[in-house]
Amino acid sequence: MNKINCIGILTSGGDSPGMNAAIRAVTRTALGRGFRVKGIYRGYDGLIHGDIKDFTSESVSNIIARGGTILKSARSKEFTTPEGRQQAYETMKAEGIDALVVIGGNGSLTGARIFADEFNVPCIGLPGTIDNDLYGTDLTIGYDTTLNTIVECVDKIRDTANSHERIFFVEVMGRDAGFLAQNSAIASGAEAAIIPEDSTDADQLEHFIGRGIRKSKNSSIVIVSESPKCGAMFYADRVKKEYPQYDVRVSILGHLQRGGSPSARDRILATRLGSGAIDAILDGQRNVMIGIRNDEVIYIPFADAIRSDKPMNLNLIKVLDELSI
Repeated sequence: MNKINCIGILTSGGDSPGMNAAIRAVTRTALGRGFRVKGIYRGYDGLIHGDIKDFTSESVSNIIARGGTILKSARSKEFTTPEGRQQAYETMKAEGIDALVVIGGNGSLTGARIFADEFNVPCIGLPGTIDNDLYGTDLTIGYDTTLNTIVECVDKIRDTANSHERIFFVEVMGRDAGFLAQNSAIASGAEAAIIPEDSTDADQLEHFIGRGIRKSKNSSIVIVSESPKCGAMFYADRVKKEYPQYDVRVSILGHLQRGGSPSARDRILATRLGSGAIDAILDGQRNVMIGIRNDEVIYIPFADAIRSDKPMNLNLIKVLDELSI
């Protein structure tokens, strides 16, 4: 393997709170260990088109508290083609970048894995996604902040639900993973969560809506993981048809979940993982994601990290069901 002198950093896919803390940690740890650092703007598109700048310690000053990503982000269609990846590799060589640190979610790390395999480029991934759906790591950068944002919103919605005796379906992000929906439901005292890991039919819908409204409560909140076919609107429409006597509302939280200053937990996580990325490069690791398990920084091969079956503790469903009476 060729000696690594210069490390490129990029953020890709959906932004998540804590990405800037990770950029800061990677940059300053790398500079402290004798590497040169280059920031790659707008994800893989920036790598293809040379939107790249030299980074110094000052480049990442005062960013740890900022949401979003100073490197910007994009979903690159070009990079999904062999020609696009070839151009990205040519740009890397021209810029003198020897290794990449990619901060992003499943799609971003999938792209890094393909790129690494095709061109023998050392790539290190950091789990930057609010969905917490990357396999092998207990937490992903941005998940904690987003969870707190959702709970804050649901607390406010509860005031209106109680005042008007309404049923609210609150849609949150997490298309293929219900970590946000399930845990925000527990934390906010919601009556139920509809998540991909727990298929919900009409009888279950009647069970948790009907029980709460009819017996002991004059309002209910149901947290729903986003879905093109079965999102909050879908379930709200069903309740309107089955229980027309109830006042039903939908609140789709949308992109406000991604924004805001990262929590202390996300700042610490991002910093530890960013530092761990440089440790991994010095250890000769390549094509791994840096994760956290049982409070220890670990290396997870890309092939494992991008699996789509990260397990959820299904006991959480029972806990929510028992507490929502």
